[in-house]
Amino acid sequence: MATKKKTLKKPTTATAKAPTETATANSAPAGGPQPDPNALSIGDLKNLSTILDVASTRGAFKAAEMAGVGFLYNKLQAFLAKVAPPEPAKEAEPTTTGTGGK
Repeated sequence: MATKKKTLKKPTTATAKAPTETATANSAPAGGPQPDPNALSIGDLKNLSTILDVASTRGAFKAAEMAGVGFLYNKLQAFLAKVAPPEPAKEAEPTTTGTGGK
């Protein structure tokens, strides 16, 4: 029995470009550096700060642990103050001192 081997067709240039276009739209270029999925961002550190605050408010830490948690929290806040971009200054709203109104 003779069996025929199937030959695979080579993709045309139009077919070959379609997957590449969608891949580059959804991810970084193949030749470029990939972002580290384990890297911490400023937003992650702000969230950690919030988590520490909420956990301490809810009594998640024992009294003996509070000094260490507080030290870490203060250190994290100081780091965020140095690294975080400054927030845009809000324009001061005029305050009323009871002159008229009702």
